[in-house]
Amino acid sequence: MFGAIFFMRNILHLCLNFQSMEFISQKLDDYVCAHTENEPDVLYQLNRETHINILRPRMLSGHFQGRVLSMLSHMIQPKNVLEIGTYTGYSALCFAEGLAENGKITTIDKNEELEDLVNEYIEKAGYNEQIKCIIGNAMEIIPTMKEEFDLVFIDADKSNYVNYYHLVFDKVAKGGYIIVDNVLWSGKVIEEVAKDDKDTAVLIELNQLIHNDERVQEVLLPIRDGLMIVRKK
Repeated sequence: MFGAIFFMRNILHLCLNFQSMEFISQKLDDYVCAHTENEPDVLYQLNRETHINILRPRMLSGHFQGRVLSMLSHMIQPKNVLEIGTYTGYSALCFAEGLAENGKITTIDKNEELEDLVNEYIEKAGYNEQIKCIIGNAMEIIPTMKEEFDLVFIDADKSNYVNYYHLVFDKVAKGGYIIVDNVLWSGKVIEEVAKDDKDTAVLIELNQLIHNDERVQEVLLPIRDGLMIVRKK
């Protein structure tokens, strides 16, 4: 327990690798990343291939945030993980590192064009038995799921973030976690919102919804584009 508290306290102080808003200097950011555990070789390869061959590579969790997700997974040791938004599979592989024995991850994405790449790296990492990929609409798939989850990671279309939160909440075990990515949205959440900017409006709504939700404990970490950690009481 003390180790978990110490880790979270230091994460709050570091506020690292938020590429769109410069909380710290690039030189200091480079130093911290250089003194953070290296990503495994298979993740380094996936990171590189995503940046070379895939559109919008900034969607990838990347080295620093990936190590945070891996650390959180090791701390929680989840048996059952739901990920909404697979992209190229980087974050799923990070969560897989901390799974409990016989644990599993179900990851959902609507982009079938990336399916072969995701499966290739799941196999390279040796997690074929732990990670199940589903291609389809998460809004339709989640209501059909009967499992209870120890950890849910939301990193998909921002316009449905509030819907995803409501959909998964009753499926999260007591004491389980919901982690939501991109909740600072390049700083737009503290700016005046344009009438046609639905994504920013939804993220602001979600952040306030979670903050006011007496069923949870939350902390918003300024890591990359904002990472909300929610514990169900």
